[in-house]
Amino acid sequence: MPWADLRPSAFRSQVVSGAAPAGAGAAARSRVQVANEPHHRHDPRPAVNPLIRFIPPFLVRFFAKPYVAGDSLAAAIEVVQKLRRERGLLSTLDLLAEDIHEQEQADRNLATYLEMVEAAAAIDPADRPTLSLKPSSYTTAPLQDGGDAAGSLEALRKIAEKASACGVALTIDMESRHWTDFTLDALRQLHAAGHRDVGCVLQTRLFRTEKDLDGLPAGCRVRLVIGIYREPADVALTEKPAMKERMLEFAETLLRRGHYVEFASHDDVYVRRFVEQVVPRAGVGPDRFEVQMLYGVPRDRFLGDLQRCGIVARLYVPFALGWDMAIQYLRRRLDEYPAMVWLVTKNLLSRR
Repeated sequence: MPWADLRPSAFRSQVVSGAAPAGAGAAARSRVQVANEPHHRHDPRPAVNPLIRFIPPFLVRFFAKPYVAGDSLAAAIEVVQKLRRERGLLSTLDLLAEDIHEQEQADRNLATYLEMVEAAAAIDPADRPTLSLKPSSYTTAPLQDGGDAAGSLEALRKIAEKASACGVALTIDMESRHWTDFTLDALRQLHAAGHRDVGCVLQTRLFRTEKDLDGLPAGCRVRLVIGIYREPADVALTEKPAMKERMLEFAETLLRRGHYVEFASHDDVYVRRFVEQVVPRAGVGPDRFEVQMLYGVPRDRFLGDLQRCGIVARLYVPFALGWDMAIQYLRRRLDEYPAMVWLVTKNLLSRR
C-alpha cells in the first residue's frame, strides 16, 4: 500500500494540486501571530483543570486504567509482548514515578529501571521495547521546586551504562520547562560518554525549542511532541494548531540534519502530513522515522494502515509499581483529554 493511500481523497487532491490542506493556512497564521506576540502575558490557566483535581483517586483510576499497563514490571512486559505478537506494534516502556519525596522512592525507581533494562534485553532485538525515563524520578530536590536535581544525573548514567551493555535503547522524557536545560545537558554528556542510543524528547510548544534543535548530538533519536505541561504564555505557545505546525517544521529540520524522528501525535491529519509531505521533502526512507502514540488511545485502524505502508508504529506504554504512583499521570491525561471519561464508559458498556 503506497503512503498516498493514507490520505482521504479530498486531502489527496489538495496535495496533488499544490493547495494547502484545509485549515493549514489558518494554523500557520496562528503560529506566526502567537510567536510574534509579546512574551510577557500572564497565563491564568491552572496547571491542571480544578475539576480534575476534585475527582476522587478511585474514579481517576477507573476511567484511565486502560491507559496504564498494570502495577508491576511483569504485567507491563506481558502487555508489551502481547502488543507485538497480536498487533505487530513496538513499545517504549515507562515507569510512572513522579512527585518523589523520599530517597527510598528514588532508589527504588533506579533499581526498577535497572530491572527494566534486563527485562527488555531478554526480548528478541526485533521485538525489544525501548525505555523512557524522567530525570525527576531519581531526586528529592526537583528543579521545579527550586532544587538542584541531586542524584538525577548519576542515576541516568547508571541506567545508560547498563542499557548500552545490554543493547537497550533509552529516551529521556522532557518534563516541565524547569528541566529542559538539565535534560539536554544530560543527553549531551551521555552521548559524549559513548551512549549513542540515548534519545530525547522535544516539546514544540516551547519557544526555545527551535534553538534547542541546534544543540542536539549528531544523529540522535528525537521524539517530537506538543507537550502536556501547561506553561506560561511568555515561554510557550498556547494554541494547539500552532504547536502541531511546529511539529511538522521541526520534523523536517531534524530529518534533513540526519536525526531519527519519532513523530508522536494522535492527530491523524498531522501524521498524514508528516508522512506524505515532510518525509518526501526530506528525502528519507522509513528507516529514519516512526510514529508513536499512547497505549490505550483508540487509533487501532489508523495504526494498522501505517504498518501496512511499512511505517514503524510504537506505543508509549506506562506502568506503575502501585496505582497511587499513577494518579498524577492519569489526572494529566484526563485534563488533556476529558472525553476519556465518555470513551472508557462506552468501551465498558460495549463489552457487556
